[in-house]
Amino acid sequence: MPRTNQLDLFGPVPQAELFDHDAPTPVYRADPDEVRAELLQILAEASAARTLPWKPERAAFYRQVFPQMANWLPDDEANQFRFEFVSDLALLDAA
Repeated sequence: MPRTNQLDLFGPVPQAELFDHDAPTPVYRADPDEVRAELLQILAEASAARTLPWKPERAAFYRQVFPQMANWLPDDEANQFRFEFVSDLALLDAA
């Protein structure tokens, strides 16, 4: 005999009202000042170090994320940050 208090997993469940189809999709915009501060902090760590200042996992993370974070800044500024980062890492890798 079927239980009446158990939901039917395969039956129709009206869920369309859970989603507001007319609402605009939110767009994330990073604060350039916060991004700049974070990039400057990472560059300061790299510039002050004589050897790579991070564990390999963290260094790999920064190599991937730093250039992407710079995308939130104006192009000329972003390019300068990327150049400084790559230059600092090249020196640290050679040490």
